[in-house]
Amino acid sequence: MSVELSINEQEKVRLEKLQNLKEIGKDPFEQTRFVKTNNSIDITEKFDILEGTTVAVAGRLMAKRDMGKASFIHIQDESGKVQSYVRKDELGEEDYGLFKKLDIGDIVGIRGIVFRTQKGEISIRAKEVVLLSKSLRVLPEKFHGLKDTETRYRQRYVDLIVNPEVKETFIKRSLIIREMRRFLDDDGFLEVETPILHTIAGGAAAKPFITHHNTLDMDMYLRIAPELKLKRLIVGGFEKVYEIGRVFRNEGMSIRHNPEFTILELYQAYVNYVDIMDLTEKLIKHVTQKVLGTGILQYGEITLDLEKPFARLSMLDAVKEHSGVDFNAIADDKTAKQIAKEHHIEVLPYHKKGDILNLFFEKYVEEKLINPTFIIHHPVEISPLSKRKADAVEYTERFELFIFGREVANAFSELNDPIDQRERFKRQEELKRLGDDEACEIDEDFLTSLEYGLPPTGGLGIGIDRLVMFLTNSASIRDVLLFPTMKAEKNYK
Repeated sequence: MSVELSINEQEKVRLEKLQNLKEIGKDPFEQTRFVKTNNSIDITEKFDILEGTTVAVAGRLMAKRDMGKASFIHIQDESGKVQSYVRKDELGEEDYGLFKKLDIGDIVGIRGIVFRTQKGEISIRAKEVVLLSKSLRVLPEKFHGLKDTETRYRQRYVDLIVNPEVKETFIKRSLIIREMRRFLDDDGFLEVETPILHTIAGGAAAKPFITHHNTLDMDMYLRIAPELKLKRLIVGGFEKVYEIGRVFRNEGMSIRHNPEFTILELYQAYVNYVDIMDLTEKLIKHVTQKVLGTGILQYGEITLDLEKPFARLSMLDAVKEHSGVDFNAIADDKTAKQIAKEHHIEVLPYHKKGDILNLFFEKYVEEKLINPTFIIHHPVEISPLSKRKADAVEYTERFELFIFGREVANAFSELNDPIDQRERFKRQEELKRLGDDEACEIDEDFLTSLEYGLPPTGGLGIGIDRLVMFLTNSASIRDVLLFPTMKAEKNYK
């Protein structure tokens, strides 16, 4: 059956070449393996050892310079690029003829001798060139590359081929997560896994994605946070646990937000939010030093020294400093709403003084927190899972870490009073009834676990994607996600 393809003239030629190869019994897609002895980087870094020896490398053909009876090519593998010198008298007339029909983008294997050309370039003198896979698509023009961001995100595979710095970003991402694990493992934490499908959406203020389990005939939620499951493990007797995994929030998209993202959550028994603050600072400094080799962090035009102590500032003091409004002097919700109106801040009917303090923080403070700053003591209204401050019960033992004006971490002394927790959940249930899609539901099993006794516990959540953005100097969260969420396009080519 013939298939009609919407392809340009170059791609028609490539398809014809494939057909010709099949007709002469050299279908490249029948190749099942090629035994490599080295990566391209080995040829240059270990030249003194490999010179004069036979090696086998494989990768994508990225450049080809034909000089009649000889050619120079560059192939690219995971580690980089290497040059190969291909001569007709080395390959034989038939194989050299097939070699000359190769296209940029084809996957090839090369066996040959490592040597240095007359111009001093390290190369492989090819004894055999094997076509391992035919590229039927034309790569973006090499001098301009793939620049359109929409296409880059949709076709990440092409982005990785033609933009080497993109691959480096994702290698660094892997190293960041590896160092986070190493730090926590060395500190005695146990890595665990908890369910992604939840029967109740809880553990964070966010709108969930809803799915349906056919066999059980019940709606379920993609988790918005692993928090409530992890705290059950502390009840069960584990004292230090963490999880690195995906969470899902059905909210807006921007350069800072993707509907699914990666989070680190950890819980430690017998510590409070101050201890977790210290741990957070040590963790971020450790990862930065190990991955970047320095405590100096460059993001856009801004340079930060992460070796310096992170600032600590209460939300009350931060709002007073940047807006001039002292919420300590505000007596009630009605007064807070009036002051919000005077400052052109929109409030909802169910907002209380604590909610409005947070709105002031978001408007006047958040984007100004460039240097690493722990904002502490959030209002209880926006902290349904946090322990209250003993000396100011309208506030909590909670902190958020901001760097470059963006939240990176959220943590608190965990609320372990089941009676108080139930009342907080009831308030969240009321907010949901009033139209707050991000309010938590009552989790009866979690309340039961608290009734068995949760020791004093500190918890932490770090948005890994945002941290990776900063450590790779990436402007958008999509730059650090291999496959970011994109709007569907019909018949995308």
